[in-house]
Amino acid sequence: MSIEVIKPGLATSVQDAGRPGYYHLGIPLSGALDQQSYLLANLLVGNDEGAAVIECTLLGPELRFDGAAIVAITGAEVVARVNGQEVPRNESIAVQDGDKLSFDFMKLGARCFIAVAGGIDVPQVLGSRSTYGLGAFGGYQGRKLMAGDSLPVGQASPEARPGRRAPADSLLAMAKEVPLRVLPGLYFHRLQDVSSTSFFADTWTVGSEADRIGYRYKGGTPLQFIERTPPFGAGNDPSNIVDAGYPYGSIQVPGGREPIILQRDAVSGGGYAMVGTVISADMDRIAQMQPNNKAQFIEVDMAQALEARAVRTRRLNQLRAALAP
Repeated sequence: MSIEVIKPGLATSVQDAGRPGYYHLGIPLSGALDQQSYLLANLLVGNDEGAAVIECTLLGPELRFDGAAIVAITGAEVVARVNGQEVPRNESIAVQDGDKLSFDFMKLGARCFIAVAGGIDVPQVLGSRSTYGLGAFGGYQGRKLMAGDSLPVGQASPEARPGRRAPADSLLAMAKEVPLRVLPGLYFHRLQDVSSTSFFADTWTVGSEADRIGYRYKGGTPLQFIERTPPFGAGNDPSNIVDAGYPYGSIQVPGGREPIILQRDAVSGGGYAMVGTVISADMDRIAQMQPNNKAQFIEVDMAQALEARAVRTRRLNQLRAALAP
């Protein structure tokens, strides 16, 4: 079977668990921005955890199914309809040949995930089916989906069936104001004392530029860096450094004005100081932040970051156990 794209939505692409292991070649992780909601979608339709799904941003697509299928929609709070009739989210549902799936604007959260039993069967590139738009490879022809695209679907597993529901405690909590835990970074010491305090004290607002490359935050007090003579190879702006690698989730502040949290499609290195890194346990939260949502950065240490990661791992394992065949 296949899925025809009638309307592509705002920014819709094929994503899976990601493409780790190629940062040294300048190739980022890619993959679903909200990994918890992505995993849930696949478990609901009986897919392998790494199966490819459709990721939608703010405004979902309109799709037509060329064949019967089992489908699940997770992530952002949004009204989804099949042939104009509202259908449940976070539950596997059956669609028939010729059915049309459509969406309203997302009410809370920024991304939803559409899993189809069998997975979106596009070719693997470097071990992943995820779209990497800057590199123009992976996913469907290396780009966002467009009207007229036809997505092939793989063979559904015997476990695929309608009516499988997500446990209520397995859903990612979403809000318009989100605390983000941050481990101070390699260059945090470059901030003046007043800025190292204000960075965590201020409330920051998601900018309209937020996307799969990075989330830009505005509205806080501009950061002041300690004056120094720039070393050879660094730019003249105090926020510049000699080029270094950028971890996933790292925070750079060009010119000290607007923090940018690097996402799964970001470049792997550059010349801006990284003042901190959002801990891995909170990156799914960022993926669900809409423009104008608020965030406050919360300072944590390595022990707290590792404990948060362990808590998240236990939660995901409980989800796997709850939805095991």
